Amino acid sequence: MRMGRPEEIIFIVEDDPDGGLTARALGVSIFTEADSMPELKKAVIDALECHYDNEQDIPRIIRLHRVQDEILTYA
Repeated sequence: MRMGRPEEIIFIVEDDPDGGLTARALGVSIFTEADSMPELKKAVIDALECHYDNEQDIPRIIRLHRVQDEILTYA
């Protein structure tokens, strides 16, 4: 039995310590990386097309959730 098309997929986007950005999907084993946000968007689409056998299975909405760590010190 075939499941319906998921409405959306969420990627957690983080700065890579070595430079560039990484994107990891929640609940699905998809990971990609790129040097800039425009390149990462293309890489996410490519990763989705590789992961799903059929284009109609790719979620309609692709949400990129950017995570940025900031460290504050209090002396």
